Amino acid sequence: MARDGVRYRLYGMNVLATYLHAAFHRPDTRIYRCVEGAVGVLIIVSIALLGVRALVPEGSSWSPALFRLDRAILMIFAVEIFLRVASLRPAALRIFDALPVARRLRIHAFARLRFLVRPIMLVDVVAVLALLPQLRALRVLRLMRLLPARQVFRYRNPLAIVPRIFEENSLLFAMAFSVLGAATLIGGGAIYAAEAGTNPGIDTFLDGVWWALVTITTVGFGDITPETAAGRVIGAVMMVAGMFTLAMFAGIVGSSLVRGVLSIREEQFRMSNHANHVVVCGYDQSTHLLLDALAGELSLSETRVVLMDDHERPRELPPDFLWVRGNPTKESELDKVRLTQAAAVIVSGERDVPPHVADARTILITFTVRNHINGRPEDMRRRRAPLYVVAEILDSENVAHARAAGADEVIETQRIGFSMIAHAVGYHGTATTMSRVLLSGAHNVYVGTVPGKPRAPQPFGELLRELKLSERGGLVVGLRTPSGQELINPPRSHVVEPDNIHLIYLAEEPLLDPPR
Repeated sequence: MARDGVRYRLYGMNVLATYLHAAFHRPDTRIYRCVEGAVGVLIIVSIALLGVRALVPEGSSWSPALFRLDRAILMIFAVEIFLRVASLRPAALRIFDALPVARRLRIHAFARLRFLVRPIMLVDVVAVLALLPQLRALRVLRLMRLLPARQVFRYRNPLAIVPRIFEENSLLFAMAFSVLGAATLIGGGAIYAAEAGTNPGIDTFLDGVWWALVTITTVGFGDITPETAAGRVIGAVMMVAGMFTLAMFAGIVGSSLVRGVLSIREEQFRMSNHANHVVVCGYDQSTHLLLDALAGELSLSETRVVLMDDHERPRELPPDFLWVRGNPTKESELDKVRLTQAAAVIVSGERDVPPHVADARTILITFTVRNHINGRPEDMRRRRAPLYVVAEILDSENVAHARAAGADEVIETQRIGFSMIAHAVGYHGTATTMSRVLLSGAHNVYVGTVPGKPRAPQPFGELLRELKLSERGGLVVGLRTPSGQELINPPRSHVVEPDNIHLIYLAEEPLLDPPR
């Protein structure tokens, strides 16, 4: 009984954790939208209270009630931030298993710290400081939660590249600051020598340096103005020198930032903490159809899709998909997409080259991917499931080659399409029916494990009657053995062994847990 009580409590805690994660981290769920809507309303009410309290006199009878309401809303904001951080699920733990307790705790701690220092989270934390009366105006910052532009903060802070830019271009910056310092000192000394004793604003050498710095940077406070002809000539020279100095700084800073941004953009995904993502190798004019299908099958907020090809990001690519420029046929480039952290790899065939050329590249990429992950046994051993590689082959003669290269699944897209067309000629409407089965959003094919304890061998028909999938809208069409052999529509008398009860079924949504 005690064990049952502990088990029920653990189950309840898991259910609560799942709901909290969905409420704060899964935009595709209803509870997330409800929480965001409620937070948005509270933000507007909080800003409105700030204005009302400014209008209500201090001694008014409404002041205590408004103060308590204001504090209550800010406390709700603080609790919301705490729950958002506490309910975070590090993506790395959805990939790796059997990690030491210390490493799991470290992953949890660093994931929450990285989440907390995101700009939009820092804004929320600073806004909660409005609990202090002196900082109550900070709550206005939470209006940023209502802006769509918050998506620009999904990536790491770009200011992290500034120190590296200064380090890599230290000679250029030293030269620029030397020119600025020399011009300031020479100009300050010259104006001091020309106007000391005649200009009440210049009594010391430092006054001259201050005027030179203000002039050369084109700030021009006007607190010190040359009064002599020599002083005006010096001022004119300093103004012209200021234009050249600013142009030099602009060129150095601009070129350095461009180089730094370009390099950081290529390494952005590698340095991120993305995990459990799907990598698509290859992009052509038909890839958008694959992306539409992936968007229908996956929750893009939970499972990100990153495309990799050796050219710039296409302008027509939707912002929901990530892009990494690199050559997937080179093993050294695959680290850019964090391959050991990915859930699956899709190698897409090219349509703008002959089929045998496209298949050759597909096979090479597949072999490179498999060789890359085989060279990292420590990372792969800790995964919950192996990296799944799906390859598209255009010429049927190359299917065996793709499997030999390491593809877990090979899709013959052209052969499947032509077979459906040919079959539709003899049996009208079959192509339409199969399209409904294959396309996401309608009935689809799933593979699932039979729930419950290990079973004794039993007839296929008896297993179907026991599961009652048909009552839940499912139709079992076959079995899959551990070796990967598929038995489509076996006889009801076929004996199902305990170690091969993976069912292939049709349904509108998954009804059984997928095989692990």
